[in-house]
Amino acid sequence: MRRAIYDSAMRRSRFGGTGALLLLGTVIFLHATRVAATDWNTPARQLAAKIAAFTGPGVVGFTVQNRSGLENKEVEAITAGLRARLEASGVKMANAESAAGSVTVFLSENPQAYVWVAEMQMGSQSGVAMVSVERNDGGLFPHESGGMTIRKVPLWTQENRILDVAVLEEDTEPRLIAVLDGEKVALYRRQNVQWQQEQVLRIAHARPWPRDLRGRLVAAKDHLLDVYLPGVFCRTSVNLPLSLDCHESDDPWPLVVSSPTSFPSYDAGAAGNAISTGFSGAVPQLDGFYAPTRNFFTGALAPAVGKIGTTGKFYSAAPLPREKYVLWLFAGVDGQIHLVDGIRDQAARLNWGSDVASVKTACGSGWQVLATSAANGSTDTVRAYEVPDRDPVPVSAPLEIPGEITALWTEAKGDSAIAIARNRETENYEAFRLAVACGQ
Repeated sequence: MRRAIYDSAMRRSRFGGTGALLLLGTVIFLHATRVAATDWNTPARQLAAKIAAFTGPGVVGFTVQNRSGLENKEVEAITAGLRARLEASGVKMANAESAAGSVTVFLSENPQAYVWVAEMQMGSQSGVAMVSVERNDGGLFPHESGGMTIRKVPLWTQENRILDVAVLEEDTEPRLIAVLDGEKVALYRRQNVQWQQEQVLRIAHARPWPRDLRGRLVAAKDHLLDVYLPGVFCRTSVNLPLSLDCHESDDPWPLVVSSPTSFPSYDAGAAGNAISTGFSGAVPQLDGFYAPTRNFFTGALAPAVGKIGTTGKFYSAAPLPREKYVLWLFAGVDGQIHLVDGIRDQAARLNWGSDVASVKTACGSGWQVLATSAANGSTDTVRAYEVPDRDPVPVSAPLEIPGEITALWTEAKGDSAIAIARNRETENYEAFRLAVACGQ
């Protein structure tokens, strides 16, 4: 995880008068009717059972944070219900100073459901539990929804710093990968259980690289790869044998990459495996200008996000598609997360790291953000969050990475991300594929 070392500097209603009062009255009535019809007993029992199963009998610090549109009396009723069921299970509540662990319950919501997430800590063990209550005109029926899990699949390890890895062919597992470091793009093909190097494409650059080097591999439609490096752009040739053409460039880097319908085949005897597009059609193309002598993006965007063409300097970005717009999260060099919706640039200090990426899944609302943070002196972590409005809610336990995370990029197909880390014990660089699985 990069440390932040550089500093950077209600829409009005269409309704008015009596119409506005009628609309407001209708909204209040519908909300009151919906809430009054909701039975919170079942989700409270379900969540309390999950919490008690994790903590066991004992003393914990317990808090409830409301990040939904529920009124105070509803929050108080939910809190009382949770406390009663936890105490009946042998879980006692006390001040954090005298407790063996802590439980924080976030009351959140999305357009389909109320979502309750319990973030639990007992000693060195952490966990997440979740239940949801559907929202619809026909009545509300609680159902269980297990916490999500981040799955880590190792891809590649080497001594030299890895900047990015692209999976170019796969069936049940990756078959052809490209590995980018500061001097080359290396292509490896899996033969049985071993990776065999097939070709090395050298990167030509006249200027020395910045100290904290970053880079990006992007699969192309009419050739194999585009390569983005600070102040340098490279692309592979169209015909075999492959070559790499590099030149100085200040063109922006893609922040969202859409997968081609199929990758151009590197091996004339092996067809590239078709991979469905992930971001295409859901997130418009957005590029960011990269500072060639630093390790961050300048904040200039192409094209603009709605009315916002520039945000603060940032390390990474993650899009979250909404019904009528895309909410962008930028991990700023100022240590804050900037949430940009096309009208507002809202900054929040979330205690996240410098790398974020979004993934599209079949879990929860359908989109989660993977965010890094520092766990202790020797490990970083990655955690999945949902962002119902502007308040992220954790939906997975932290995944520990044995070292410092140096890069996190969403893959072209959109349902997974590539994470790069330096293992502090071996001092090697390791690349992983991260994906979010529903349930624990």
